[in-house]
Amino acid sequence: MNIEGLRYARAVAGTKSFSAAARAYGVTQPALSNGIARLEQELGVTLFERSPRGVRPTPDGTRILPMIDRALDALDSMVAEARRPAQPTPDTIRLGVSPLIGADLVARAFDAARGLDRPLDLVLREADLTHLREDLRAGNLDILLVPAVQAMPAFRRRVIAREPVVVIDPAAEPTRSPVELRAAADAAYILVPDSCGLTTFTTELFRSNDLTLRTYPGEASNYRVLDEWARMGVGAALLPQSKITQEHGGSRPLVRAGAPVEIAYEAVWDNDTALAADLEDFVAALTRYADEGTGG
Repeated sequence: MNIEGLRYARAVAGTKSFSAAARAYGVTQPALSNGIARLEQELGVTLFERSPRGVRPTPDGTRILPMIDRALDALDSMVAEARRPAQPTPDTIRLGVSPLIGADLVARAFDAARGLDRPLDLVLREADLTHLREDLRAGNLDILLVPAVQAMPAFRRRVIAREPVVVIDPAAEPTRSPVELRAAADAAYILVPDSCGLTTFTTELFRSNDLTLRTYPGEASNYRVLDEWARMGVGAALLPQSKITQEHGGSRPLVRAGAPVEIAYEAVWDNDTALAADLEDFVAALTRYADEGTGG
């Protein structure tokens, strides 16, 4: 079985687009499509179907794609471990973080790095997602901690933590009870520039649930201003729970079919570097620290 076909399938699942997956791997779309077609022929199933909303997994794809993901993770971990003794490795991890990543998760990253069998230092850089991704591709950063809102198919990724999302809507009746996403769609939402990942998360949340996102005509510069404006009554806002700077009478947990809506944060790193095995250990440790911090 061709490993590239497995990687192509994972890329399409992550980007929900054959063309975006092809761009990520630097191949033509026909080459990627042919690779997936050969994989489907070997497996005897169809993994994807096209729809007006983009590419989505078939029922067989929903069952098989997580197994492909685990198989590739295991393969990449094996390769990183095999290369560990042969390569000189730095003592520092260059970590890029989105402004949406909270100080508590960054603190746990320091704890995770220092607690490794081979303790490592962290050098932090905060920037918007576009610059972080460019620096990771260029080798100027070793790993990212970012909202899980846009796939980077050629890189390793693992969800580290999740947190609930809340709605701030001063126009609504003051209550602490959860609000269903469909009911929350009646409000007009203030957005921020699509740099930290919050606007991407918000728009995709509404799009994937076939809801129209009504927006305030202006724009807040960052999530802190977004919080303040929502408190002033300018409009409604969606924010991760940890980003609320003070108590809001109009702040309510957001749910979908009764289940909390959460935003996920992920680590993204290159498996083809001298630090790959150390990064694997670091991500595993950070996941444990994050689970302990949330009681998971």
